[in-house]
Amino acid sequence: MSPFLSNLMRHSMALCAATISFIHAAGAQSSFTVTETDERITLRGVVLEASIKKKGYVSGVEAGSFLDRKTGARDLGFGLDIQDWIMEPGSDAAYRSQLPGDLPYDYNNTYHGKTPKRSIEGPQICTQAKELKPRVIQGKDFVGIEQSWNYTLAAPGKQAGSEWKQTLVFPAGKRYFLSSDRILSKNSGENLFFRQDMPGHLKHEGGDNFSEIYLSYRGRIPASEFASDFAPDEKFNYRRDRDGVPKRMIRAYRTRDPKTGADGPWLAGMTLNPSDTSEAWCHQRTGYVCFIHEVGERPVKAGESFGAAYVVGWFDSIEEMEKVYDQYQGSNALEASPAGWSLVTLAR
Repeated sequence: MSPFLSNLMRHSMALCAATISFIHAAGAQSSFTVTETDERITLRGVVLEASIKKKGYVSGVEAGSFLDRKTGARDLGFGLDIQDWIMEPGSDAAYRSQLPGDLPYDYNNTYHGKTPKRSIEGPQICTQAKELKPRVIQGKDFVGIEQSWNYTLAAPGKQAGSEWKQTLVFPAGKRYFLSSDRILSKNSGENLFFRQDMPGHLKHEGGDNFSEIYLSYRGRIPASEFASDFAPDEKFNYRRDRDGVPKRMIRAYRTRDPKTGADGPWLAGMTLNPSDTSEAWCHQRTGYVCFIHEVGERPVKAGESFGAAYVVGWFDSIEEMEKVYDQYQGSNALEASPAGWSLVTLAR
């Protein structure tokens, strides 16, 4: 054997041994198998499987990777708990031509609706950040992921550099994960908010893979209501200032087998302090139901943070969602270390 091949074989064997050692250690500590590559982190547990992408379309849980081992169901959209821009009410029409990147915000259309809004900082993290550096936190009965990013674009008169931080916790034996998203703001504003997908958009073809949607502030809605496109503020729209704060903020879709038509489990996103939600859309765009969720729209001073905490996962019934929601309700942030994790309430 040539020296080159011999060295290559030794290197490959060492790499394989290191990978196996890492996987076994993670499994022993947290009841999850954790593997990590340059592209993603993958968690495999007894009841759940999920991946967090490092490159490409980033933030939250990777599209199609959230597996419910009980039923075999997977998420049906572009990912779960996906992050966008920092925004505020009002139009950018007067200075739109000066805005860099994807900051211009056009409205009066079927995809943004009629409400004037403008981007304060960007770009959209999920499509434009391109690469994140998530960190694994291994605990005795959970795996956590922390990732962050600093916005690089700002509107005229605003500073770039606000930090977005996301914490994900996957408890062993649960069909859901907990998460939080927070912004440490470089800017002051009377009504700053951030936009995200919660739980995540729902790709479908004529309602083939879901039977209904549940919105705690609206009730159960059959898939037939999403047969054609409509604007975010045309129907099924929630605004805190107009509608008041509901007892629970739950948004979910019920999966359906496209071949047999049999109903599967619900995939729900639940904002644990319902007053953190300023607006929530559930409207049909070409090819998918858009689950936009906005957090904040309250006064923020530079140097302050704001955000929300969530439960995202699989449930067999609305009653089960409500039971889990009530168990965790009220918090707006999530903290995790190897010693454990906790939901907390921070100043907005």
